[in-house]
Amino acid sequence: MISHIKAILEKDPASNPLEVVLYPCLYAIFFHRIANVLWRLRIPFFPRFISQLSRFLTGIEIHPGAKIGKGFFIDHGMGVVIGETTIIGNNVTLFQGVTLGGTGKEKGKRHPTLGNNIVVGSGAKVLGNINIGDGSYVGANSVVLQNVPPHSTVVGVPGRVVKIKGQYIPNISFNHADLPDPLANRLKKIQAELLEVEKHVKHWKKKRGHK
Repeated sequence: MISHIKAILEKDPASNPLEVVLYPCLYAIFFHRIANVLWRLRIPFFPRFISQLSRFLTGIEIHPGAKIGKGFFIDHGMGVVIGETTIIGNNVTLFQGVTLGGTGKEKGKRHPTLGNNIVVGSGAKVLGNINIGDGSYVGANSVVLQNVPPHSTVVGVPGRVVKIKGQYIPNISFNHADLPDPLANRLKKIQAELLEVEKHVKHWKKKRGHK
């Protein structure tokens, strides 16, 4: 639990040591650690009971079977859902409303695997047995259905990789407003191409003597 407390203090600028005990993510992780041990021991009922109790108290739903690494932090946390076969690495941050879920009724590994040093923005959905590479950033409200290479930025519905870094960035940005908008960028490109075509048409008409 110490790594999770340190993560709160490091990643939330509004926190101080006295307020850490008020963070719902800390209680959600604490309950999950207990439920996960009971789940791995194949004890019936109680793991799910603890999970549902934690959901009622914190607004965060973590299946007892999920595997979570060190330094995990959920900012605010209300509405976060983490599925049974989800695997989360170290130093991962989720914002409110994130879903790490499945895509159907398939059995076996059906939830995502998140590497280390990952940020998943508010309302994002990461679905299915896919891998999110180390050091990646999933933009707010994105829907990610395919594997994401390490050190990537993913935005949109469906999620698309719009930026890839060749080296690890120690301080991942939390500023959602700085994320690129691939649709807006594409529209600007189309507009520029249309202006270029219009310019050529005017030049052709002028050359042919048309007004």
